[in-house]
Amino acid sequence: MTTAEVKGRLKTKTIGIAGCGGLGSNCAVALARVGIGTLILADFDVVSESNLNRQYYFLSQVGEAKAPALKRVIHQINPSVSVIAYEVKLDPEHILRYFKDCDVIVEAFDQADQKEMLIETVLSAFPEKPLVVGVGLAGWGMNQDIHYRQTGNLHICGDETTEISEDNPPLAPRVGVVANMQANVVLEILLRP
Repeated sequence: MTTAEVKGRLKTKTIGIAGCGGLGSNCAVALARVGIGTLILADFDVVSESNLNRQYYFLSQVGEAKAPALKRVIHQINPSVSVIAYEVKLDPEHILRYFKDCDVIVEAFDQADQKEMLIETVLSAFPEKPLVVGVGLAGWGMNQDIHYRQTGNLHICGDETTEISEDNPPLAPRVGVVANMQANVVLEILLRP
């Protein structure tokens, strides 16, 4: 498939990204760079200085709501991407409303209970819709442990074991690897013959 063919197919696709932190912001930027048509972003949080070690924001954006801040970043990278940004803490009702027309949904939450809620909601309400999740990305090194696994329409990226803690923080390299792996899985799904 040529670059033109890839761009032609991707510009018609819509991706939902639940969470605009380390995984979500980096995945969204990767998808914008390859010319995805529409990104639907949802996050309730604001950019803090402590986020800058792994999230695709800038010091000048500290204090801004993440979803609209990421929309502005994306438009600086690729203004042809349509970005819909929701400042909201996602719950099942919001997920059903905002992501119903997405070709693929990307889970990018920090908290295990939020991940579980999104996975259960999507697999129950949209069983035919691919869901790409990130699990196990804290710390550094351990490249050999990061992998991809698929179960039906659930696509899992990460090491599936490493939990974030005070002694094992999320840092840009591993977060970026998993976020870009998620973006690559999205492309694999969308560009299948």
